[in-house]
Amino acid sequence: MLLEYLPYIFFLIALFYSSVGFGGGSSYLAILSLVLPDFYEIRSTALILNICVVSIGTFLFIKNKVLKPKLLWPFFVLSMPMAYLGATVKLSQSTFFLILGSALVLAGIFMMLKFVKSRLTSEEFSNPKKFFLGGSIGLLSGISGIGGGIFLSPVLNLLKWQNPRTIASLASVFILVNSVAGLVGLQMAGTFQLNEELIFQLAIAVILGGSLGSYLSNKKFNLKFLGILTAILVFFVGLRLVLLHGWDIAI
Repeated sequence: MLLEYLPYIFFLIALFYSSVGFGGGSSYLAILSLVLPDFYEIRSTALILNICVVSIGTFLFIKNKVLKPKLLWPFFVLSMPMAYLGATVKLSQSTFFLILGSALVLAGIFMMLKFVKSRLTSEEFSNPKKFFLGGSIGLLSGISGIGGGIFLSPVLNLLKWQNPRTIASLASVFILVNSVAGLVGLQMAGTFQLNEELIFQLAIAVILGGSLGSYLSNKKFNLKFLGILTAILVFFVGLRLVLLHGWDIAI
């Protein structure tokens, strides 16, 4: 039943995520884990949908001259190779879903943090810190299929590293390069799998949602309520996966 409504659900997910510079991978994975049995297909599908959404946002950030390459490049130095390596790791189904569930629980928490006003003082990141942060998130991105911006952006916002639009542009490009690296890794490992009919429908849905979300973002529409609901959904689906597959591994 849920499978029939996936394009509409994914349209709404892309609408929200694109409005804040994300691709939506965490929510795509959360929903797909409920309807698809093949975890290789789940990971491959989420990465492609990430690329569809953040490509639009990245184009707009470039067009509007928001991107600042001198500030952003250190985050990518280790994130791309680590995302590639993470995608080549072959896991059992239970282990994959346990890692995915843990990542979704964290993603839900980090999404909520995005709506918390920081009281921290501004901190300038050294390049080694950027390398480490980008590399560690890149590895998780490759293993799970989450683009990684959902972890990077809230941390940098809380630390007041740069203004929100610069951070959003970083998140968008970060997700794009990690997702591409992850797909290459899946292909090289022989674990890239897709349902062509389903991916076509979902790609159209997220492109439309992503385009509208980027437009609303530029018009400064407030999608906070939708974001909180999405965070709750991601958290509870992640918790369900951890409880279910953590028990499987334990026994």
